[in-house]
Amino acid sequence: MQGLGAAEVRERLERGQGNAMPSSTGRSFWRIMQANLFTLFNLIVGGAFALLLVLGYWQDALFGLFVIANVVIGVAQEFRAKITLSRLAVLNAPKARVLREGTTIEAPTAEVVLDDILVLAAGDQVTADAEVLEAHGLDVDESLLTGEADPVASGPGRELMSGSTVVAGSGLARVIRVGGDSYAARITAEAKQFSLVRSELRGGIARIIRWITVLLLPVGAIVVNGQMQAAGGWAVAIESGAWREAAVAATASLIAMIPQGLVFMTSVALAVGAVKLAQHEVLVQELAAVEGLARVDMLCLDKTGTLTEGRMVLDGVEPLAAADLAPAAQAVLAWMGADRDANATTRALVERFTAPPTEQPVRAIEFSSRRKWSAVSFADGPARGTWVLGAPDIVLADVPDAADALARFDERATAGERTVVLARTDAILDPPVEAPEGERPPEPALPADLAAVALVSFREKVRDDAHETLGYFREQEVELCVISGDDPRTVAAVAREAGIHHEGPGYDARQLPEEDAALDAIMAEHRVFGRVTPEQKKAMVLSLQRLGHTVAMTGDGVNDALALKHADLGIAMGSGAAATRAVARLVLLDGQFSRLPRVVAEGRQVIANVERLAKLFLSKTTYAILFAVVFGALLWPFPFLPRQLSIVDGLTIGLPALVLALLPNIQRYRPGFLRRAARFCIPSGLVVGGTLISVVAYAYLGGYAPPVVQTAAVITLTLTALWVLVILSRPFTWITSLVVVAAYAGLGVVFAIPAAVDFLQLGAAPLELLLVAVGASAIGSLLLEVLHRIVSRSDPR
Repeated sequence: MQGLGAAEVRERLERGQGNAMPSSTGRSFWRIMQANLFTLFNLIVGGAFALLLVLGYWQDALFGLFVIANVVIGVAQEFRAKITLSRLAVLNAPKARVLREGTTIEAPTAEVVLDDILVLAAGDQVTADAEVLEAHGLDVDESLLTGEADPVASGPGRELMSGSTVVAGSGLARVIRVGGDSYAARITAEAKQFSLVRSELRGGIARIIRWITVLLLPVGAIVVNGQMQAAGGWAVAIESGAWREAAVAATASLIAMIPQGLVFMTSVALAVGAVKLAQHEVLVQELAAVEGLARVDMLCLDKTGTLTEGRMVLDGVEPLAAADLAPAAQAVLAWMGADRDANATTRALVERFTAPPTEQPVRAIEFSSRRKWSAVSFADGPARGTWVLGAPDIVLADVPDAADALARFDERATAGERTVVLARTDAILDPPVEAPEGERPPEPALPADLAAVALVSFREKVRDDAHETLGYFREQEVELCVISGDDPRTVAAVAREAGIHHEGPGYDARQLPEEDAALDAIMAEHRVFGRVTPEQKKAMVLSLQRLGHTVAMTGDGVNDALALKHADLGIAMGSGAAATRAVARLVLLDGQFSRLPRVVAEGRQVIANVERLAKLFLSKTTYAILFAVVFGALLWPFPFLPRQLSIVDGLTIGLPALVLALLPNIQRYRPGFLRRAARFCIPSGLVVGGTLISVVAYAYLGGYAPPVVQTAAVITLTLTALWVLVILSRPFTWITSLVVVAAYAGLGVVFAIPAAVDFLQLGAAPLELLLVAVGASAIGSLLLEVLHRIVSRSDPR
């Protein structure tokens, strides 16, 4: 077997038949900038910002900082995810060994071509899909790709998947698929496409902004016309230059409608939550994921690496030949557990058996997944003879009177335990047979006259924190579903040990239907599944979503990547595959499953606090729209300058929001965030708006000058809107009480500082108008309180 020549390799590379992996992860940086910058919302607000700068009213253009911040946050969030996804790789082997022109050479993974012959040995990663041509005890670990925990014996003719690892033996394999056509590329191509996590907060706020953006155009036309008419008409305003002040007033009216700070403060709340989680070894890959787990009602769990630690522990030893396990057998088990060629299962024996025979064995046969047994022979001492450890159905196949041992084995297998048998014979293993040069020695045969000594059972080590963590989710009414590529019986046993109540074996996913309706029926009934392929995991997640669940998926292998990608929230273990960590929304860096309740608590805090912020900001949007329409329709001058509104917003919304966004809050998530916000903010906004309009109408009809009217408007709006803050700050704590007191005091501080009064261009209002403003604010506050109590009683909980 010679392999390809240099000319053949060059020809295939030129035809694009090399193993370079596709690197597209969605939109380019320029497309990301376009999507976040060139929106109708940004066009209107940014246009108003630019207009004020051109006119020289930079003091009134402070609202532009929020727009800039929102664009930066959006671009940074998506670009950070794009960079993370661009690093996603299932294949981490930098080089591959290939046979070319009769010589084994090392070639970069990207330069492996179609029809190349891979030279495989223990520890090698399969770098492209290949068909085995020659195998010598070749065992391949495909657990990261399929979830199957046991190595797979791979003989000639079997296909090897890229991304799998050789754990034993050697062989040659011809490359049959490369690059984007390989299994590793296909399974991760979908995962590498950027998508935002499903977020009720972000979706609700986006809908609000769309509605406001649509309203801005017609309301803006009314406002602009009203301000120009109030300045003497279009012709007079343009000729006299009064259009400049009219433009500023119109801008103030429109900008007041926009909750510029809501998206920003939501991002701040999410970012602070992400930082706090990072202190607890939880990496948040996308800010909205902080709220995600608080909304989840179905948690899908991978078994290996999530519920379990990914290692085997000794469960029990049942003697078959005597009441107690003989010291010789214990010594042999100690030797097998300590042997350097022991596999992961056998190594668990050293937990209990620590004293191997003092004599050295005369021959040992290492374990092979093809044979499913290992053996060792001692010529002297108490352990004299040959001892075999392996699968009972193989080792005891030709042993008389083994029916009882095999029956017990079947019981343990049904219970999900991994059980092997220790058998013994007086005969000593023959020396290994010398094979002709270039050929592999024949497989050794089981020794004759074996007698069963003991059944040895192993189980996967369930994480110490799994039982308590799963109990927490049950208390929170989150359903649990275990999805694994391993044997359904093993999966069911692990699930029961972890505290998931389940009777009988798990559902064998090889029997799952492909039709959506039939799959949905099974997913509605069963909660423990084994032998699940990566594509089936994805289909099962989508099925649960069709059934109305908000789904979180945990996992650590590449076989989990597609399911994590399509779940509402993907959670990866820090010790898992790079592909899985890259596609997940949350990564448990230390692999501690017990971190999840903390994530739930942070998500609840964010959701509850952002809902409170939304009510605060959207109440302002409601009364701002009312101002704009009424003053525009009546052709009255708008009673605020943009800078005056900035101060009012700072006292009633901005500064309090910084505190309210970060307060502890363990309120359980309830769907319907947008509906509840609307039920509160629309009546509240109408009351605040009606109170202000009545005071401004009194001032205009009384013939007061514009600066005096603006003073009365600032006092009325601040005092009335602050009662909205009072309502939303309940139940009062020392922090929320301090925030409310500071906000009321802030209004007095503004009027007590002459420089602030001059900057805001406020006039000295007569006592009569001040009393009207304060009295109207008191009545408005009383109406807000009554409305709030009515809405609270009718709000379903």
